[in-house]
Amino acid sequence: GIGLVPEGRQIFPNLTVRENLTTFAIGRGWVARPWTLERALDLLPQIGRRLRHYGSELSGGEQQMLAIGRALMTRPRMLILDEATEGLAPLVRAEIWRCLAALKAEGQTLLVIDKYVRKLVELADHHTIVERGRTAWRGDSRALSADPALWRRYLGV
Repeated sequence: GIGLVPEGRQIFPNLTVRENLTTFAIGRGWVARPWTLERALDLLPQIGRRLRHYGSELSGGEQQMLAIGRALMTRPRMLILDEATEGLAPLVRAEIWRCLAALKAEGQTLLVIDKYVRKLVELADHHTIVERGRTAWRGDSRALSADPALWRRYLGV
């Protein structure tokens, strides 16, 4: 029930976009609205224009969108995204944050690890700051937003 979008994308470079997506399609009964190729492409239209291209032919942003689509095709109860916007152009980052907001609005459970805290505050309900492998702080977006000292101490902002 867990879909993973790993840091570094790890798509299959020698498969087409279509093959990357359909290879991971799983029929699980617990999903009220299952992910299909068409639904994934509605969420991520940029990769829909590249269905016949190999993973190795995609830009970094397109590869990241493909990794998200591939994880969704497994019909996860929880989607984990590890540094999903790292190293991407601002416009691509914005598109990924838009996709995550749309997924949240649909009721998809998300666990997002990312350094863009301002975007996380807009998206997430709960936050955990981990320092050296231990929980340093835990709370909701309102508490995180209201504590500038916390931002300076743990987030270097």
